[in-house]
Amino acid sequence: MTTYSQLPIRIYYEDTDAGGIVYHASYLRFFERARTEFLREKGFSQQNLLNNQQLALVVRKIEIDYLQAAKLDDELCVQTYLTNVKKASVLFEQQLIRDDQIICTAKVKIACVDLNSMKPIVLPCEIKQALL
Repeated sequence: MTTYSQLPIRIYYEDTDAGGIVYHASYLRFFERARTEFLREKGFSQQNLLNNQQLALVVRKIEIDYLQAAKLDDELCVQTYLTNVKKASVLFEQQLIRDDQIICTAKVKIACVDLNSMKPIVLPCEIKQALL
């Protein structure tokens, strides 16, 4: 089971460090934006989940491999793949692409948590069905 989405990203000055390359933590923002847009494409707003269902989808684990540096004004594409849906979590694999070359990869485990208790809860059926 694989579900796919992509998001174009341009590198701005604010994304770079003193050396002129993309600061390592900026990649986390790019991947987060792409996962958010992935959910939006599936019909879910994280704000609505927070406000209406009192649940959040939070990063439980992330593994990043930086393969090449991105630089100011680069045009990139984040490819997001949903690779596994479990009872209370989902697994994404993401790639940051420049000129058809993978420059960074991430594996991200997202947990569904109740906002009141901050404990894991089962993914609501409507979310699970939309993701599959």
